[in-house]
Amino acid sequence: MGAHADTVAGLAAALAAREVSSVELTAAALDRIERAQDALNAFVTIDRAGALAQAKAADAARARGDAGALTGVPIAHKDVLMTAGLRTTCGSRMLADFVAPYDAFVVERLKRAGTVLVGKTNMDEFAMGSSNETSHFGPVRNPWNVACVPGGSSGGSAAAVAARLVPAATGTDTGGSIRQPAALCGIVGLKPTYGLGSRYGMIAFASSLDQAGPMAPSAEDCALLLNVMTGF
Repeated sequence: MGAHADTVAGLAAALAAREVSSVELTAAALDRIERAQDALNAFVTIDRAGALAQAKAADAARARGDAGALTGVPIAHKDVLMTAGLRTTCGSRMLADFVAPYDAFVVERLKRAGTVLVGKTNMDEFAMGSSNETSHFGPVRNPWNVACVPGGSSGGSAAAVAARLVPAATGTDTGGSIRQPAALCGIVGLKPTYGLGSRYGMIAFASSLDQAGPMAPSAEDCALLLNVMTGF
């Protein structure tokens, strides 16, 4: 699939060229996530059955010529964003069994763009932390050195992208919770200008500052995601 097969742009090109299917990409991502979970603890929820069903639908959309640039690309969402039918814990014991009744705005936008949701990433409880050590589900570890923290609060997303478990993930940033873990894990993370994207369905830390943004290997990848994440 070429030299950039671990990037969103690279995978999107491979899917468009029919070099690989979304089912193949998604199955491989799920296998990587499950192998790395004990060491990194980057995920709270892994949705194998749901992800493979979405991937099959994405392949069918491509086959009938009804696909966008991101159709079939596997991603993960920070567990502070509501995902309909899938639990949303905010890294907290209080919400350990809470199943969201609807999708957050950015989740719905990325779903509409054809991305495949493989699971929800670990985070500091209620996004209150900078090291991803306060989660009820245990600390996330930095894939470059598991003795080090990945940063927070979007540490699970940063670790998952840095370890190439998924090519991209969402994070949320109030005072650095995308940018700081992106820096500590050596990836690109973007906090969009406040108001560029709706906060609907994001469980709030500080509503006047919170913004959802993309986390990925490159600025090009973040741009591809931001193009579909934003709106009123």
